[in-house]
Amino acid sequence: MNTLSKRIQSLAESETLAMTRRSRELAAKGHDIVNLSIGQPDFFTPAFIKEAAKKAINNNITHYPPVAGFKELRESIAGKLKRDNNLDYDPSQIVVSTGAKQSIANTVMSLIDPGDDVIVPVPYWVSYREIIRLAGGNTVFINTSIENDFKVTPDELEASITDKTKLIIFSSPCNPTGSVYSREELKQLAALFEKYPGLYIISDEIYELINFNSHHESIARFEAIKDRVIVVNGVSKGFAMTGWRLGYLAANPEIAKATEKFQGQITSGASSISQMAAKAALDAIPENVKEKDEMLQAFIKRRDLLIDGLNQIEGIKTNVPAGAFYIFPDVSALFHKTYKEEPIENSNQLSDFLLNEGHVATVPGTAFGDPNCIRISYATSEKQLKEALNRIAQALGKLE
Repeated sequence: MNTLSKRIQSLAESETLAMTRRSRELAAKGHDIVNLSIGQPDFFTPAFIKEAAKKAINNNITHYPPVAGFKELRESIAGKLKRDNNLDYDPSQIVVSTGAKQSIANTVMSLIDPGDDVIVPVPYWVSYREIIRLAGGNTVFINTSIENDFKVTPDELEASITDKTKLIIFSSPCNPTGSVYSREELKQLAALFEKYPGLYIISDEIYELINFNSHHESIARFEAIKDRVIVVNGVSKGFAMTGWRLGYLAANPEIAKATEKFQGQITSGASSISQMAAKAALDAIPENVKEKDEMLQAFIKRRDLLIDGLNQIEGIKTNVPAGAFYIFPDVSALFHKTYKEEPIENSNQLSDFLLNEGHVATVPGTAFGDPNCIRISYATSEKQLKEALNRIAQALGKLE
């Protein structure tokens, strides 16, 4: 008799978290590991946000919050969406969760029945696939290419839409590629979605504030489809608040209420302290937060440093991501090379080789649906990145 359910046995471990765990295990054994696997800014939460949390504690805001979040926080989120994105939402259409990941899961669980199709452009964030699987949905993958900055086109999307298609999930700026959809590109996608009134869209915008070339654009801006868009965002990336676990979604009233109902049976409300901290973050005008600007400028320098270094290593092909803090290079030219007569045939084996031989942690592209690439995070110091580049070059130089 099996003790564990088939559901949990079939559920894959998050590959990004798995690589981080393996890196920590090697470090605990005394190895000096440069960890480029984790999507976590190496900056501290701005002081004014921490002060808001301390004030909440001192004011005894320490009891159960409403499932959907404190009204004043939902009002601040609605205000932020209007101020920064020109999106009109009533606070009742906002649901606060313990991170954007839970907001995505709440939505998928509220919309998808077994047998429904969910379109996911490749590369995708690792948890999309498993969340859809938990809901009983069928994931329909659409491959993209590094030559097109890993963006999906309307024609590619339309070729995958059937009468079973219920949902599409995509992110911009994107994890793992850093790709950013322009307003014109989103306009074209919105025109396509307008033709299919039964199709819903999860727009994952958690990297909104880490955008290097332009102002962030949301597909919810297009009124004809706005009622079918679920905007997912949070404070983890843009305000260096990963540990505060605070995300949110904005949706039409029916979907918002459904996700609140689901969350009420899973986690209830997000931490009261985190909510007050998030309110301070979201009330601030982004352009006036000097820590945010300093972080953005640091990421641009790191991106350029990493791209320049990788482009000098034979067998690695890069593009220039416009947001987030990842590079997703094509490393397929290195496949079928050998180390000590052992072949490296895929990105899993290459990431393992870089970890074990070079002591640099990356994430294989198979985790994101693209076996030709690896994901490299530059959410760490320039010193660490330079060391990582040296180690990668030395390790790959041993391949034959």
